Amino acid sequence: MDFDAALARLDWAGLEARLDQEGFVAIPAMLGEAQIRALAAGPGWPAWVAELQRAFHPRLAPISARWNEALGRPPRQAGTPGVFHAAQASLSRLRAGEDQPLHDRDAEAQGFALQLVALLGEPGQDFTGGAFVMTEQRPRMQSRPLVLPLRRGDVAVIAVAQRPQVGSRGVYAVHLRHGIGRVRSGERLGLELLISDCKC
Repeated sequence: MDFDAALARLDWAGLEARLDQEGFVAIPAMLGEAQIRALAAGPGWPAWVAELQRAFHPRLAPISARWNEALGRPPRQAGTPGVFHAAQASLSRLRAGEDQPLHDRDAEAQGFALQLVALLGEPGQDFTGGAFVMTEQRPRMQSRPLVLPLRRGDVAVIAVAQRPQVGSRGVYAVHLRHGIGRVRSGERLGLELLISDCKC
């Protein structure tokens, strides 16, 4: 899979608009079978994980910088992908009865306002249950649940923790958390990948 070519074919104006409105967007069939098998095998991080991170960086860096500015966060260097570190990626293997509690990242410490998640198994075939879920909390409103209907090989861009929203009194922060519902059968394999401008 040539990630750069695949991303170049997408409607990024439309994807950016959806990120602004919802805080997430799914991109179908970004990962091929060979890549999924290489990661599922477990011996370290295959090279394509860093390549995926690098390919998304220039597309997402301007959005991240715009969000951070709107939310009043200190400006950071943008447009320069950092070196991949194993700590930026995590692989989840959830079996029957297991789930991943709702969580988010420290957006200010992370600096980059967006991250990637990917599904590496086929719902209804490799596992049942295990939906990728998000909650959205706006000031003085109840939390809104969201479900991302991911398939095997799909990659989603999601907010690390917050996205800006324009209201009647200006811009305010919408807080988002994400997690994985309880797996009912089989094994659900997923990837969570952070993006960073840090060169350290």
